[in-house]
Amino acid sequence: MFQPHVSVPQDHGAGKPLLLCFSHLRWDFVFQRPQQLMTRFAQDLPVLFWEEPILDTGKGAEWLEVRSPTPGITILTPHLARASTTEAVEQILRRLLDEYLRSSDRPIIRWYYTPMMLPLSRHVKSVCTVYDCMDELANFDFAPAELPALERALFACADLVFTGGYSLYEAKRSVHPAVYPFPSSVDRSHFETARVDQEDPDDQRHFARPRLGYYGVIDERIDLALVAAVADARPDWSIVMVGPVVKIDPAILPQRSNIYYLGSKAYADLPRYAANWDVALMPFAINASTRFISPTKTPEYLAAGLPVVSTPIIDVARHYGELDAVQIASSNDAFVEACERALCTTEGAGRAELDQADAALSQLSWDSVVASMEALIGEIVQGKSDTLRPHYDYLVVGAGFAGAVMAERLAADAGKRVLVIDRRPHIGGNAYDHLNEDGILVHRYGPHIFHTNSTEIVDYLSHFTDWRPYEHRVLASVGGQLLPIPINRTTINRLYGVRV
Repeated sequence: MFQPHVSVPQDHGAGKPLLLCFSHLRWDFVFQRPQQLMTRFAQDLPVLFWEEPILDTGKGAEWLEVRSPTPGITILTPHLARASTTEAVEQILRRLLDEYLRSSDRPIIRWYYTPMMLPLSRHVKSVCTVYDCMDELANFDFAPAELPALERALFACADLVFTGGYSLYEAKRSVHPAVYPFPSSVDRSHFETARVDQEDPDDQRHFARPRLGYYGVIDERIDLALVAAVADARPDWSIVMVGPVVKIDPAILPQRSNIYYLGSKAYADLPRYAANWDVALMPFAINASTRFISPTKTPEYLAAGLPVVSTPIIDVARHYGELDAVQIASSNDAFVEACERALCTTEGAGRAELDQADAALSQLSWDSVVASMEALIGEIVQGKSDTLRPHYDYLVVGAGFAGAVMAERLAADAGKRVLVIDRRPHIGGNAYDHLNEDGILVHRYGPHIFHTNSTEIVDYLSHFTDWRPYEHRVLASVGGQLLPIPINRTTINRLYGVRV
C-alpha cells in the first residue's frame, strides 16, 4: 500500500544530524526564505523537505513521492488516494514518514514552518526542534481554526524559535525563552547582476517605459485597489506584476491596458526582469496578514539597484525608511507621488544612493543567517548530549482523557515541559482507535460515545477532533415490553406500572 522504503542519504554530511523540514510552502513555489535557508544547510548536512499532501484520487493507494532537485536536499511529497478525516490523514502521513525514516540512524533536527504539521511528526525523536516562524499564519485568509492551539503546542516543544522579522520577534518573545529575530536577508551577488545591462525578457520587451515592477506572490497581502489607482493616475506608466496568484480569484485582479500580469518566473530570471525596470513596487495592503511581514524583496530590490516605493509596512519603514532609495507612502495619491520622486531619483541617480543602499545591505546575507542559526542549534544539540536526563516540569502518569488534557494544558497554556507515560503504547485510554491495514477505523477497546452539556468542553475538544452526531438508544424486551437500557426512571415506571 505504501511506496517501498527509500534510504535516507548516508554519505552526505556523515556524522551530522538529518534536518527534517516541515513546510506549508512547496519547494517549487516562489524561491524564498525556506529555500534560501535549506539550500545552505544542505551544503553541510542532509535536508529532508516534507511538503503538504496532494490528493491523488486517481491512484489506488497512498504513496510518497521522493525527488532530489539539488544536492543534499530530498523533497518528500505525500500523495493521498482519497479524502478522509483529519485523524485518518494524520495516521497515514505518520506511517509514510516513519516508513521513510526507518533505516536512518542519524540524529534528527525537526524544523517547522507551520504548526499544522506537528500532529504527524511530534513523535519523531529529535536532538533539536526549531520553529522558524516566518509569518503570523493565523492572520492569513483561510487559516485553520486549530492553528493557534497547535502553535502553542509547538512553542511548548520547540528548543528554538526564529522569527522572520523584528515585529514578529516582539510579538513572540514573551511566549518562549529562546526566540531570536532573523529578518529577511538577501543573496546580494545574485541580484546585483541586475545593475548591469541585461537582455529584456521576451514577455516584457514591448512594454512602454517607464516600468514599475513587482515580483512575488499576489494574494490577500497585495492592495489591488492601489495598483489600479497607480495605473489610472499615470496611464503612461507600465505596471509589471510578476508572480503567482494565490488564494484570490484572478477575476478580481484590476485589468488596465498598462497593467501586465506575467505569472511565475524562476528565481534565476528575476534579476533580468528587475534590470529592465525603473522602480520597484511594494504595494502591500495594510491589514492583519501584513502586520508582521518582513518582505524578502526589500533588500533584493535594493541589491538590484532599484529605487523602492512601499506602503507603510512596519519592518520596511523601520529598517529601510531612512534610505534615499526607499519611499514610504500611506495613501494612493501619496504612493503615486512617491513613484514620481523615485523615477526622478532613477534619472539622476548617483553613486551616493547606491552606496547608501549597499551600506544598509552590508551586514545582510543568507550565509551569515545560516551560520548564526547553526551556532544556536549546535548549542542545543551539545547541551542535550551533555545532559543524561532531560528536564521536565511535570510528570503525568496515564495518557487517557484526564492525563492527556492535563498535559496539553500545562504545555500549551503554561509553557511547561511535560513528560507523559502510560503502560499502553498510545494515548486516549479506552477511547483509542486506529486505522487497520485496510484503512478501516477500529475501536480497539469497543465503541466510545462522548457526552457533555458543556459548550466550553466541546469547543476545546474540537481543536483536536471532528464529531459524528450520534443518539444512543437501547431497548430491552421484558415481559412483552420494550424498556430503556441502562435502567432509568422510565424503565422502573413501565416495568412496575407505577409513577415515581
